Amino acid sequence: MTTYPTYGRIDGPIAIIGFGSIGRGTLPLIERHFDYDADKLVVIEPDPGVHTFLGQRKIRHLQTAITRENYRDVLGQVFAEGQGFCVNLSVDTSSLDIMRFCREIGVLYIDTVVEPWAGFYFETTENAERTNYALRQKVRDEKAANPGGPTAVSCCGANPGMVSWFVKEALLTLAKDTGREGDAPTDRAGWAGLMQTLGVKGVHIAERDTQARRTPRPRGTFVNTWSVEGFIAEGFQPAELGWGTHETWMPENAHGYDTGCQAGIWFERPGAITRVHTWCPTPGPQFGFLVTHNEAISISDYYTVGDPGAPEFRPTCHYAYHPSDDAVLSLHEMFGSGRQQTRHHILEADEIVEGIDELGVLLYGHEKNALWYGSRLSNAEAMELAPYQNATGLQVTSAVLAGMVWALENPTAGIVETDEMDHARCLEVQRPYLGPVEAHYTDWTPLQDRWELFPEDIDESDPWQFRNVLAS
Repeated sequence: MTTYPTYGRIDGPIAIIGFGSIGRGTLPLIERHFDYDADKLVVIEPDPGVHTFLGQRKIRHLQTAITRENYRDVLGQVFAEGQGFCVNLSVDTSSLDIMRFCREIGVLYIDTVVEPWAGFYFETTENAERTNYALRQKVRDEKAANPGGPTAVSCCGANPGMVSWFVKEALLTLAKDTGREGDAPTDRAGWAGLMQTLGVKGVHIAERDTQARRTPRPRGTFVNTWSVEGFIAEGFQPAELGWGTHETWMPENAHGYDTGCQAGIWFERPGAITRVHTWCPTPGPQFGFLVTHNEAISISDYYTVGDPGAPEFRPTCHYAYHPSDDAVLSLHEMFGSGRQQTRHHILEADEIVEGIDELGVLLYGHEKNALWYGSRLSNAEAMELAPYQNATGLQVTSAVLAGMVWALENPTAGIVETDEMDHARCLEVQRPYLGPVEAHYTDWTPLQDRWELFPEDIDESDPWQFRNVLAS
């Protein structure tokens, strides 16, 4: 019998909003690691299909969808005591509105993404408004307008979330290996100064998912290792990235910002068909999709030195994602046909026969060229560590657990992103669920392994220009 640490007591109700693959995987981690009143745990999920699962475990199921019209009434009744923890893991629910309400009534809050209300991604006609930059900025504006108060952790999954903690660990590793080891920085200015001093030009959130099942993907079915709805939504958002001070060229279809942190740019092109060159330990060089993510903006913002409008230093940062092969085929089918598949399928842990989710951060441009630091969790190991999820899911749910622990230990921190949290404490909680966490140096650059028969418009003077990273 394995003994799991109890990280604290949650007084009042615990509400899990949404019970897809991530909600289902988060449940056993909450049960393992917190002391709480079992009769006050409730899952808010409109799908009747989860009722039997929850009923067998004697967990209350509130079968309703959280909407713009009812969220205050539904959550107000659940949290009538004025305390507790809201764990928002649902699509189509406004993170900002729910976060704001929870803070009003004294309830702790966590989510994995800045999610809007249903319809936003496909009904908003202005692409600039559909970016994660715009969604994030509204949360940052709320933080500025209402500092302090009950803790609300924004965007705390694997990525965004865990990868921000990996950036700090990677910086400390690089500092040690280049003879600059010292005390870890204690504030934002210190971390930004360390990245600048180490000569890091940018960060890829570099991921390769090799999880596969034996059965071929059926045509007309979108297969993924995590939320299909979530992946489609972010894939249809504009490609987006944090924009560094070392960049000398910008794509013609790119746009910047003159308000907010001014750390990002976006393209007039969906992220799920925009490719970049990147590197992960298992495949080496590979293509990744430039899918928009909150951490691309938050990391570039957090490590900015100087005035946001004219910074002395800022790293480029973006997601470089190679999903599972089934998901890649699903994307090709969807964009090729011009319509979404009507059938969705998430690979269950027990149907996956091989593969890992290799998720880390590639810090590049420094004197040792590039350093990948991250988790190389296999599905087989994930099945041994926790139930109801594959490797991809466990990287997310364990980050939710870490974020909940941090919030419980820092209950009046106000609205925070993972970049602003104690990364060492969070990884201490999460690391037992991450499999091998490794650092790998590489001499690869985006100028290598190009097809010489087809000349490209690249910048050979600096291998790490985004001009060389962008593939299509």
